[in-house]
Amino acid sequence: MKKIAGIFLFVIFIVLASACSDDTSSSDKDSNKEWKPEKPIEIVAPAGAGGGWDTTARMAAKVFNEAGIIEEDIGVVNKAGGGGAVGWAYIAGQKESAYNLFVSSPPIILVPLNGQSEYGHEDFTPLANMIADYGAFAVREDAKWDNLNDLFEDMKKDPESITVVGTSSPGSMDHIQFVKIAKAAGVDVKKIKYVTDPDGVGLTQLLNGSVEVFSTGVSETVEQVKAGKIKVLGITAEERLEGETLSDFPTAKEQGIDTTFVNWRGFFGPADMDSAAVKYYEEKFKELSDSKEFADVRKKYGWNEMYMNSSDYKQFLDEQKEDIKSLLDELGLGK
Repeated sequence: MKKIAGIFLFVIFIVLASACSDDTSSSDKDSNKEWKPEKPIEIVAPAGAGGGWDTTARMAAKVFNEAGIIEEDIGVVNKAGGGGAVGWAYIAGQKESAYNLFVSSPPIILVPLNGQSEYGHEDFTPLANMIADYGAFAVREDAKWDNLNDLFEDMKKDPESITVVGTSSPGSMDHIQFVKIAKAAGVDVKKIKYVTDPDGVGLTQLLNGSVEVFSTGVSETVEQVKAGKIKVLGITAEERLEGETLSDFPTAKEQGIDTTFVNWRGFFGPADMDSAAVKYYEEKFKELSDSKEFADVRKKYGWNEMYMNSSDYKQFLDEQKEDIKSLLDELGLGK
């Protein structure tokens, strides 16, 4: 009888051990599961056609498909409004989806900090940063200033006599990139006269003399510089950019103004995206960043390579928020 009981207990032990083994292997399998898209992917550009977000999204989608990095169709849709807030609200409604991505840059930090959006970078899943773009400060070709120091000397004497125009609202990117450089040059940034051009006619205002300075992206100035209509006094990059015309633009740093402003640009998904999907997109965006095709895109638009994976990107965003918040507080624009 004891022998039968012993055999019975042994059988139970084997069954339990096997079950535990199955559970462990199942758990390991879940933790190492792979994900790949099985239907079309949507990338949202939270602005109108033709701007930096739109161009980045469309170029990424184009190379992904044409280079065979991602086989599923990728569509780009524009959801303009609120400096990005309309697009962010749309993505927030796609919680956990692995098929709804969006491109963003510093406004996803700036806009919530100045109270114009309820959603910030913490409400989404950072996937990968891809590029670094830079700001440019342009004046008319016949303007009396030939460099940033000449401009800032006049602004130190009478800041309100010079009007700066940008596409973004006060407290957002075109404003803040100018303020950061001007502050380092010794200008009283609280007295800078900045006006918003939401309809994209800032360049027209510059050319007709309504404003004196245009704060914009580097790529938005190239054609007008070639046409001899404007000149770029300085850009916010660490060093000069490569490329025809671009290489002629002096940096603020080489003019003795020891600061920079990076218009980083990357991709996000909704909150709570599956970790396997995050890993998939990290790898695909890295493959995109390393491709010759995307290197050609960067060269065409004057972008620098600035890839970060999901965890590095999140840490970077948190640090950026702290830096920008202090500047907005100084301007009295923090919420």
